[in-house]
Amino acid sequence: MYFGEASGYKLGQAPRDAFGDALVALGAENKDVVTVDGDVGNSTRTEPFALAHPDRAFNVGIAESNMVSVAGGLAACGKIPVVASFACFLLSNAHDQMRMSVAFPGLNVKFVGTHAGISIGEDGPSQMGIEDVALACTLAGVKVIVPADGPSSKAATAATLADNGPTYLRLGRGKVAEVYPDGCDFTIGKANQLRDGKDVTIIANGLMVGAALDAAQELEAAGISARVLDMHTVKPIDEEAIAKAARETGRIVVAEEHLSHGGLGSAVAMAASTSHPVPIAYVNVGDRYAESGDPMGLLQKYGLTPQAIVEAAKSLK
Repeated sequence: MYFGEASGYKLGQAPRDAFGDALVALGAENKDVVTVDGDVGNSTRTEPFALAHPDRAFNVGIAESNMVSVAGGLAACGKIPVVASFACFLLSNAHDQMRMSVAFPGLNVKFVGTHAGISIGEDGPSQMGIEDVALACTLAGVKVIVPADGPSSKAATAATLADNGPTYLRLGRGKVAEVYPDGCDFTIGKANQLRDGKDVTIIANGLMVGAALDAAQELEAAGISARVLDMHTVKPIDEEAIAKAARETGRIVVAEEHLSHGGLGSAVAMAASTSHPVPIAYVNVGDRYAESGDPMGLLQKYGLTPQAIVEAAKSLK
């Protein structure tokens, strides 16, 4: 079983695989695109780009801080460096360099964090990026993007490379439901409404978009009409879509594969509080680290399920 299956969506590519495919194609079109890796290109899927463009791929070894500093230098020379590693290694090990070497001077570096969330499963908690969105959001001027599936990950990769400025793209490891068609549009900072509803709005990103769609279907059977927004951009967040949802449905549930603090939930709460305050419930990992285990088993144990979203929606008055 996978999220989105109950709603009829087929299982598609893993977001990291879609990113790798997009990077090869986009790199062929733009000779300024280069990659900087921390010796995990086979896992982050930058390896196909390195094989296709060996003169534009740099592996600095297991040294994330140096990796980011090298990328800053390349960006200062006019290149478009794509810096990829596991989300936890990139954001936790190299945060100071991301701040001083890229965010502070506002250089055009594209950070990519793969293996995000507890759904990496058996890889274990030491490699689970579950605070990465919060850390990325603290970097001034850095856009933070969490696509839902393979097609939107390809589109998000193209959008980040076309954007002039630093970005952080968060990608999951495993295959997920394909809720978008190939060639879908993707606009940074603009949420996508996947389902309309009048009683509650479920705002989700990444893996939890499929879960939100399944939850909306279950709520409909219970007589509750749920709107679903894919809030793929956490920063800058789509304040207009949040205000509209709050005004028209009166209740919001936020679902994300992240710690409770500093992620999508915090961003939605901030936006709603300044436009149209409404009751908000949150579905996330909580304030704790997970453990190693089967991906779906972990999602169930830590409350990241369609059923948890349904219960959260019903709890709002």
